[in-house]
Amino acid sequence: MSTNRDDVRDFLVSRRARVRPEQVGLPAGANRRVAGLRRGEVAMLADVSVEYYSRLERGSLSGVSEGVLHAIAGALLLDDAERDHLFDLARAANASPVRAARRRSTTPKTLRPGLQHALDAFTGGPAFIRNDRLDVLGANALGRALYAELFRKADRPNLARAAFLDREWSDAFYPDWDLAADQSVAILRAAAGHDPHDRELQDLVGELSTRSPEFRTKWGAHDVRRHGTGEKHFVHPVVGALDLLFEGSRLMSDPALSFLLYTAEPGSPTADALRLLGSLDATERRDAAHAADPAAADGRA
Repeated sequence: MSTNRDDVRDFLVSRRARVRPEQVGLPAGANRRVAGLRRGEVAMLADVSVEYYSRLERGSLSGVSEGVLHAIAGALLLDDAERDHLFDLARAANASPVRAARRRSTTPKTLRPGLQHALDAFTGGPAFIRNDRLDVLGANALGRALYAELFRKADRPNLARAAFLDREWSDAFYPDWDLAADQSVAILRAAAGHDPHDRELQDLVGELSTRSPEFRTKWGAHDVRRHGTGEKHFVHPVVGALDLLFEGSRLMSDPALSFLLYTAEPGSPTADALRLLGSLDATERRDAAHAADPAAADGRA
């Protein structure tokens, strides 16, 4: 039996409340008592009965066709990420426990050596691989230097936990904390729609909901997003402001993992800051190696 009825209901209700009648060619009227569209208006736009749409909005996506899902997505003006989320919710609602368990068993918890080698080979900027729970499973040297404070606390830091529960770090690291927090929650929300049976994700959401009022509020908004390309802005404690471009993609061999590359515009202050960060990190690692084994570090071993 599906466990995502509440998520389906809350997602559809929140999207319906967001759409103004004039956006879909309907008269706004002066005496509307609901935010956004009425259920009957969504049903009309999607060409389904009010009874049928009401059943969907109560959280029952079992057996719904792709055609109806596309129609609902169009009526609610869903963007690509939201449309994918709706389809994920429907797949989860119709998935058998056996299929769900099989999908969970294929999610890697560590990186293959070849993936770490691929990360290490990228020297143009920070690079890391994360899962959909925002656990950082591996990074190149600049990636570890970028998130140095987090890696000092955990071998596999979680970016969402750091953003909400390590506020001294995150308030200083993100020049727009609210935006960064929204993005983290939206990624987790999309992951929860894809697999509502992910126990580790459930535990993470439970922990953050219990310990962070800000997370509870943002989680309740049911926003989802893709994390494929764009800009990131950080304030590193050593080299200062970093304005980075990022590209992300799913790994073909491990679709549950994302490979993210951060780069700087050539000749920009950020490019200079990354070179400085790389130099400082290399010096720090060399000094640490020398302290651990002076003979080996000096090449006399």
